[in-house]
Amino acid sequence: MKRIFLSPPHMGGQELEFVKQAFESNYIAPLGPHVDAFEEEFSEIIGISHAAAVSSGTAAMHLALRLLGVGPGDEVLAPSFTFIGGVSPVIFQGAELSFIDSDTASWNIDPDLLEEELTFRNKKGRLPKAVITADILGQSADLDRLLDVCNEHHIPVVSDSAEALGATYKDRSAGQGAAFTVYSFNGNKIITTSGGGMLASDDGALIEKAKFLSQQARDAGPHYEHTQIGYNYRMSNIVAAIGRGQLRVLNERVERKRWICDYYRKALADVPGVEFMPEASYGRATRWLTVILITPEAFGADREAVRQALEKENIESRPVWKPMHLQPVFKGAPMRGGAVCEDFFCRGLCLPCGTAMTEVDLQRVADIINTRQKKG
Repeated sequence: MKRIFLSPPHMGGQELEFVKQAFESNYIAPLGPHVDAFEEEFSEIIGISHAAAVSSGTAAMHLALRLLGVGPGDEVLAPSFTFIGGVSPVIFQGAELSFIDSDTASWNIDPDLLEEELTFRNKKGRLPKAVITADILGQSADLDRLLDVCNEHHIPVVSDSAEALGATYKDRSAGQGAAFTVYSFNGNKIITTSGGGMLASDDGALIEKAKFLSQQARDAGPHYEHTQIGYNYRMSNIVAAIGRGQLRVLNERVERKRWICDYYRKALADVPGVEFMPEASYGRATRWLTVILITPEAFGADREAVRQALEKENIESRPVWKPMHLQPVFKGAPMRGGAVCEDFFCRGLCLPCGTAMTEVDLQRVADIINTRQKKG
């Protein structure tokens, strides 16, 4: 049987045309007309005024934290239930991380727990330098509530929307309203440039500063002059050309991802012990990954047994993110709550949901899950 991957790239057709233009113009290295156009088109789609195209979502997060002045002696609060690339830049900056549990309505950082933590820290006189939120698995966090909580203490928010391009929150783009918003175009994302990311903000001066830092912080002049340390983070013209083609199928990809999730939901509707990641009432998720929770007592087997059954049939699936507070590299980091995201990790399984999958492929996955349940 052919290999079914979890979420492989899916080209739309126009990418090659834009890449050909880049080759013909000989703009191959970082910067070029496609980078400029990609940034402009991306900003228009997400409704955030300014954007800087960079080498990865992690690079975008690093730049955001640098521009917010995060450094040694500072703390940053972040969700525990997230991908490490969205929080490791805190360590790059010499700061420390503290984690917050998720809520069950959205699986994102719990606003009530964040408020408790900030209230506690305010009394102790040690508020964090910044708060990172994450729009996990294609669903927006409750951003307005989180902003209200943070604004009370004058704490900037960085929205890690790497997994949520195309998602909405109260009829606006996920992440819109944060001080900075971070996106990723990694190979498994809803649109991809093979690698790459975007940093967006309504503050044009800060985005210009991000572009400066992402190009080794080279000062103006005929020779290489550096009064600050920068990074080699700028996106190449070739990568941006792919991104421009992918942007043109973004809505189509979101609709297909949602359709795939609905297909699984119907196909597994009668299977005991299986529940799907909910969709929060305040927005529209992309369903970047279709995720189920498996309750062994009702299903008859645990998440790992199902994953192995799928792998045996050459189908890739994956546990959800292991919470950051359980990761060895963050051992001992402060954590408020933890039971919710630990349960997600224990029971959560990401099902194959590539937008090029056929109904035959989807039914093949569903049939194996059904069969494994019947075996108990």
